[in-house]
Amino acid sequence: MPQSFRVLVFSRTKAYRHNSIPAGIRALHRLSSISASGQQPFVVDDSEDPALFSPESLSAYRVIVLLQCSGEFLDSTQLGALRGFVQAGNGIVAIHCASFAMQSSEWYGRLIGAVFDNHPEPQLGLVKFLDPKHPIMSRACVHHDKTDRLAEQHQQKAHGERIWKDEWYNFKTHPRMTSAGLHMLLGVDESSYKGGTHGEDHPISWSQTFDGGRCFYTSLGHFDEAYEDEWFMRQIQDGILWAAGLAGNLGD
Repeated sequence: MPQSFRVLVFSRTKAYRHNSIPAGIRALHRLSSISASGQQPFVVDDSEDPALFSPESLSAYRVIVLLQCSGEFLDSTQLGALRGFVQAGNGIVAIHCASFAMQSSEWYGRLIGAVFDNHPEPQLGLVKFLDPKHPIMSRACVHHDKTDRLAEQHQQKAHGERIWKDEWYNFKTHPRMTSAGLHMLLGVDESSYKGGTHGEDHPISWSQTFDGGRCFYTSLGHFDEAYEDEWFMRQIQDGILWAAGLAGNLGD
């Protein structure tokens, strides 16, 4: 039986707090339960205790999920422990509001890949699949193609696109300008909603190897419904496995 690894789901907020945090925690525990019968099992611990951010405590984990963290949720010593965790070759999965956190730290901003600036009111928009063959995206996109054909006929969308309702984040600096190492996974078509500021090229999800570790970020996930959606949660599941360095072992 494959040996499991541990995932810390951390959701401490020091600024805006999303109502969808409990739904996200429940969904991540469900992923853990589902993984128990698979080839890459993982165990989830959830917490909002910043004291866990010490080298000793973090050594128990292979991946940290920053679930909607906001504001200065770590002090300088705790941030140093996070940096050491990444530099030791471990992984980060950062969801939605995590780009609004730790704006005092240039390193944290580069880890996430962009810094939140603002967003218009939540509304429907057209998500574009920028790399559907990436390990984080491939199984989610296959599921989308198999199950969403009828919806495509009604909504007149092409393969490689999906209509989604969320807060569409604008970033202080275009993500492609933040780091040349970002691998873009999803974008949003600004012509499909009101309030975008990045033009024709508006990334909303990406991965990168950074400072010795790996980070997957998605700006999606504002609403509870996201954490019940198989397309979205498959990305989170495979993002965890990718961040853990297990992307080569993904199966159907």
